[in-house]
Amino acid sequence: MSTTVSFFPFDLFGSRGAGAGAELLADAVREMLADNKREQLPTRARAYAGQVRLREFGFETPAAYHDWRRQGRRAVRDAWKRGDFLCWMAGNHLGVLPVYDELSGDNDTLVVQFDAHLDVYHLSDCTSELSHGNFLMHCAGPLPALVNLGHRELLLPPEHVGAYYRATFPASALAVDPEPALAYLRRAGGEASRVFLDLDCDVFDRAYFPAVAHPVPFGLSPHLLLRLLDAVWSERVVGLAVSEFDPARDSGDHCLATLVWLLEYLLLKRYEGRPATNAPPEGRKRLDRLSDGPSR
Repeated sequence: MSTTVSFFPFDLFGSRGAGAGAELLADAVREMLADNKREQLPTRARAYAGQVRLREFGFETPAAYHDWRRQGRRAVRDAWKRGDFLCWMAGNHLGVLPVYDELSGDNDTLVVQFDAHLDVYHLSDCTSELSHGNFLMHCAGPLPALVNLGHRELLLPPEHVGAYYRATFPASALAVDPEPALAYLRRAGGEASRVFLDLDCDVFDRAYFPAVAHPVPFGLSPHLLLRLLDAVWSERVVGLAVSEFDPARDSGDHCLATLVWLLEYLLLKRYEGRPATNAPPEGRKRLDRLSDGPSR
């Protein structure tokens, strides 16, 4: 079961610096895979050795943007047709719209979104045209079942939010007691045929992750994010999107390291227990003996 990691540095209509974030992630993931390949001793990385393919998109010229949405959707469809696990590394959150387009009308997929914003803004100072703040309202068809965790929205009326989201768990509620959200994720994830994870980096509190264009106070800690991911994780998870990483606001590549660690952590969760065909028997035994929790 292969994994396709697609780098889609689209960042028009909001958060322009985030395109560079997707490109930097591509460099970091290539380096991670190259380091693993050079290692001579058995490591846990052999669980996914040879299973990861990279695909990069470029938007260097205005012409490259002409067909961005259909091009992205076709790439998503191709990965899932092959049965691949899809990691979609976008620029701004609007760059994840092709994934939502492909999932539109799919009643069997649950999308678990980690985002500081509910991207259905329709207030008087918001554009009605497609933007990174309202892109869910422009999906190609009916949205899949969508759950948000970690938003800090205070103004949108519940009836408007409810027209697009099945459930929302604001960061304020998660800070007081995350157990209702954890129980919901376990139940909803167990009932769904497929689960897709959508991580907008501004869901993090700025103290942990400053590298976003529009930080919002009172965000999630990485530790709580891991608890929420663990609650919904199963073999039904078919992919992950990451967006809104702005490296110009990073400090010492700390935020970059957070995202690369998280990606490898999820690769290990997916592949450990399924010995890689190219790992020698002694390597597989060593993998079995190592403790849980990735170490790089």
